[in-house]
Amino acid sequence: MQKKLTITIDEQVYEGLHAVIGRRRISRFIEDLVRPHVFYQELETAYQQMAEDEEREAEALEWAEATIGDVSDEPR
Repeated sequence: MQKKLTITIDEQVYEGLHAVIGRRRISRFIEDLVRPHVFYQELETAYQQMAEDEEREAEALEWAEATIGDVSDEPR
């Protein structure tokens, strides 16, 4: 469900949003910017769930260890 929000911003910012983002995309643009700042807890929970996935972690470790050899072979 969406909610309507009224905000006050500087006139130059308002004009810039219209010029750069476009009239009908400002709400989505602002939401995309704000979302990571207000759903930090969900992000932390998602990372915790990923860390608890032993199969995924094993694959990630295998990949990371395989790439270390690539870096050590490069000339300095």
